[in-house]
Amino acid sequence: MNMKRTLLLAALCCSIGAFSQIRMPAPSPTQKITQDFGMGGIELIYSRPNIKGRTLMKENSDLAPLDKLWRTGANAATRLKFTDNVTIGGKLLDTGSYVLYTVPSKDYWEVVLNKGLGNWGTDGYKEAEDVVRFKVKADKLPVPVETFTMQFANIQAESCELHIIWGNALVRIPISTNIKDRLRAQVEKSMSADPVNPAAYQPAATFYYEWEKNLPKALNAINKATQANPQGFWLFLLKARIEKDMGDKVAAKASAQKCIELATTAKNDEYVKLATALIKSL
Repeated sequence: MNMKRTLLLAALCCSIGAFSQIRMPAPSPTQKITQDFGMGGIELIYSRPNIKGRTLMKENSDLAPLDKLWRTGANAATRLKFTDNVTIGGKLLDTGSYVLYTVPSKDYWEVVLNKGLGNWGTDGYKEAEDVVRFKVKADKLPVPVETFTMQFANIQAESCELHIIWGNALVRIPISTNIKDRLRAQVEKSMSADPVNPAAYQPAATFYYEWEKNLPKALNAINKATQANPQGFWLFLLKARIEKDMGDKVAAKASAQKCIELATTAKNDEYVKLATALIKSL
């Protein structure tokens, strides 16, 4: 009898041990997104619930009820981390981490960035810890999205959007940063050095061409860049683009042909195609 009890107990322990090792998938899995932006980056951490037939974004609905503070996902409150200063809702934010809350409504959403990093969902939320609160328009999607989704979109040098997508709702949160002034300071410092590092001429030309739209300065810098690196086929393509925008088609064609010659030798078909297309556009 004692032997039977011992065997039964051993079998029970093995069953419990085996059961405890089973790892079930999370019902609202966590997603972590990192996005390079400006001179830094943005990190987003949030959980992704599914609708599963429940009511969504309605008065007293099961999920994200209208006009009530929402954790913007599931589980812990959604977090945003910035490694460079950004502007959201008209407010300049310091680097660091913030909690993202929202208040869904039919035509617009309130977006809240808060300091409550230790909060679980909305538990522990304090309005006094709000960093910024603003409203954004809520657009309607023609086809509903089952899984709660957040993503970065329309990423430009100084602007991007954080999209919130669920059900038939699409909310775009604009984010901006100022890097032009810092780029200018870097370029001016590099160009005033004595002597100037030849590697500084290409980024200077790119800055004057793309950011400042100062074509004479851009041409002067790219000329010095090609002198420092006469085999740089990519430099001659930039030179051709600057000359084209200055209205000097003859010089632009000559620079593009030089790019084709050098790129062919270097076996870089992409730049051959780009320079050929530029010549055709003249």
